[in-house]
Amino acid sequence: MPELPEVETVRRGLAPVFEGARVERLHLARPDLRFPFPDGFAKAVEGREVTALGRRAKYLLADLDDGAVIVMHLGMSGAFRIEAGGDGAPGEVVGGAAFVHPRSEARKHDHVVFDLATAAGMPMRIVYNDPRRFGFMTMTTRAGLESHPLFSHLGLEPTGNALSGERLAELFAGRRTPLKTALLDQRMIAGLGNIYVCEALHRAGLSPVAPAGSLATAKGKAGAGARRLAEAVRTVLEEAIAAGGSTLRDHRQANGELGYFQHSFAVYGREGEPCRRAGCGGTIARLVQSGRSTFHCPVCQK
Repeated sequence: MPELPEVETVRRGLAPVFEGARVERLHLARPDLRFPFPDGFAKAVEGREVTALGRRAKYLLADLDDGAVIVMHLGMSGAFRIEAGGDGAPGEVVGGAAFVHPRSEARKHDHVVFDLATAAGMPMRIVYNDPRRFGFMTMTTRAGLESHPLFSHLGLEPTGNALSGERLAELFAGRRTPLKTALLDQRMIAGLGNIYVCEALHRAGLSPVAPAGSLATAKGKAGAGARRLAEAVRTVLEEAIAAGGSTLRDHRQANGELGYFQHSFAVYGREGEPCRRAGCGGTIARLVQSGRSTFHCPVCQK
């Protein structure tokens, strides 16, 4: 499933077309994806202007000029592509490639089509393609977003200044849950996924099985490990977004190119290979935590 950097990469690719555009027509090729579309979905969206395209955790959020918000989740194989057009017929893909894995380019999997008049007055089309139909779209209001069931439980965003060593210590103080498991708890920090948590823990030199509470001192203050981890999480996510995410299974970035951060993985998927930390000499190991593979170096992650 795409993680936060992949979703943010998609957002940045769609924003120049979506933002400021008027939705001339919303075509739904079927009544549902993972869940049914909201009643009157197309009617509620048509004629509205998209004022902003944002992200909360792994959700894309399209704000409309009447205060409504379209909530979009990519699921396992969902992806968008941008086409030139406006006459209802399939158009030429902008950039020369659909930004989905080749097996997902079949138009029979085009389930949602936004026909747009962009802010510059150009006819464009944004198409949602999803072979497995694990993605979904729904609607809420901006005023009701934080209390919506999809968002009311979500913790802080990890890409901003809110994530600090002090905040991590506050969140995890007294918790005996393994550190990696705690980092994946969306109620604590929203949007972190398996790949980037493995990478951040390695950069911070912290064991994935250490108690989460070990980040805090006896007085509940941030220890050195908490500060290293906060910096590592932000840096790993920033680098992954800059690289267009990681091309694993279905993901490509918004201009059709592959993501490249997987070439920088220090631990993820590298079981049995030497640790890349200078002078370490360890070998990357794999263990299973809460049903997910954890990759780490037993030598330098203590």
